[in-house]
Amino acid sequence: MPDNRQPDREHLSLDEIEAREQEEKKQNRPRFNLFNRAYADGAGVERDEIPIADNPTLPNFFKLVGRKINELLTVNIIYVLGNFPVFFFLLAMSGYFSIHTTSPYYAVYAPLRGAMLFRNSPAVAALWTLYGRQAEITVHTTADKILLGLAFLLFVTYGPVRVGLTRNLRNMFRGKPVMMLSDFFEAIRRNWKQALLVGILDLGIVAVLAYDITFFRLNYSASMMMSTLFFLSCALLVLYFLMRPYLYLMLVTFDITVPKMFKNALYFTVLGLKRNVMVLIGTLLALALEYALLIIYFPLGVIVPFVILPAFLMLMGVYGAYPKIKEIMIDPYYSET
Repeated sequence: MPDNRQPDREHLSLDEIEAREQEEKKQNRPRFNLFNRAYADGAGVERDEIPIADNPTLPNFFKLVGRKINELLTVNIIYVLGNFPVFFFLLAMSGYFSIHTTSPYYAVYAPLRGAMLFRNSPAVAALWTLYGRQAEITVHTTADKILLGLAFLLFVTYGPVRVGLTRNLRNMFRGKPVMMLSDFFEAIRRNWKQALLVGILDLGIVAVLAYDITFFRLNYSASMMMSTLFFLSCALLVLYFLMRPYLYLMLVTFDITVPKMFKNALYFTVLGLKRNVMVLIGTLLALALEYALLIIYFPLGVIVPFVILPAFLMLMGVYGAYPKIKEIMIDPYYSET
């Protein structure tokens, strides 16, 4: 019988050993699996690479996003599920429970209708053609009002959820290990009173500024004062948008009162103007891309906010704000001690 056994390695030349090892690698190579590749280990970091927290540049931001993409997806899921009252608002605005009917578009509809019933002349018919149109209107039902009332629970959930996720994002930026759910609930447990208060104030300020902008925009051409107040409201909204990341970062990092948080956040917004402008530009670009997706392919544009967009924007805010907080409030303390 022929001997099919391969010779021992000690009787092979170096070239034959290398050829055998290459053949074994080909035979043992795992098959392609999309899910395995999604959770495969990365290439790691170089031994002499500077930590991203010590070198928070623009290229390093995208490097951080690439490394933490799985964690960002989890952050976004927690953000969406934690702020579940938003779904009540969306359901109420969808019109599913509303009454859809029509109503006269012009105020002269009733007199014209009476004139037509009394004497239908060519002139009245011409006016009816212009001013007899009907407009579609939506009447909110009791179910809509209940859903809108439940949507106000967002004032209770938003602050704690934002605080817990801010702590996780801060630790991700610093390169610290993150236990997503346990760290999230621990941050809420330790700061729930201030988180609830800051969340209510935060949403209240945003709602007031949004109402002011809408009101002054509708009355933009009424007077010079209305035009001035419109631009002033827009400037205040941008200023407050840049302050928000500092508020939640200070809440989870320091033991200070809420008024001091707002005062320090205003200072940091001015002192970190360069980084804040970059955050503002990045946010506008991300929102513009989301708007483009809604126009180009609406289903994809709807899905993106539920998958990655809020977590990406929050990480951008933490990336821009934390280095300035560390420079002014953390580093001097450790240098003195």
